[in-house]
Amino acid sequence: MSKERINEIIRFCIVGGLSFLVDYGLLFACTEWVGLYYLYSSAISFTASVIFNYWLCVVYVFHGARHQNKKQATIFIGSSIIGLGLNQICMWAFVSIMGIYYMLAKIFATSIVTVWNYVMKRKAVKG
Repeated sequence: MSKERINEIIRFCIVGGLSFLVDYGLLFACTEWVGLYYLYSSAISFTASVIFNYWLCVVYVFHGARHQNKKQATIFIGSSIIGLGLNQICMWAFVSIMGIYYMLAKIFATSIVTVWNYVMKRKAVKG
């Protein structure tokens, strides 16, 4: 693996950590302070973090990715929708089926969806 690819993965992890904080914080705020059902809060927080993550991936993680074509945008949007679906299925299964506290379930769901996100986001922004 090249040094640039390793640095790219490190940048992706940093951006992912920041995006997780956005996701996790909004999940908590929407559920606890606004009073939304956890799956609605999860969808809102995930979507906001995806937008934040995309912006940082384009400007910081994947060098040379500022100019996106329609195919790349479609891959990004499609992979984000699938990522949201995976997130929601994981949240539902962990909370409603397994009885795990929703904030802990979010950590588990995020760890599963992160692998999908890296592979697809890299494909989307790098072409």
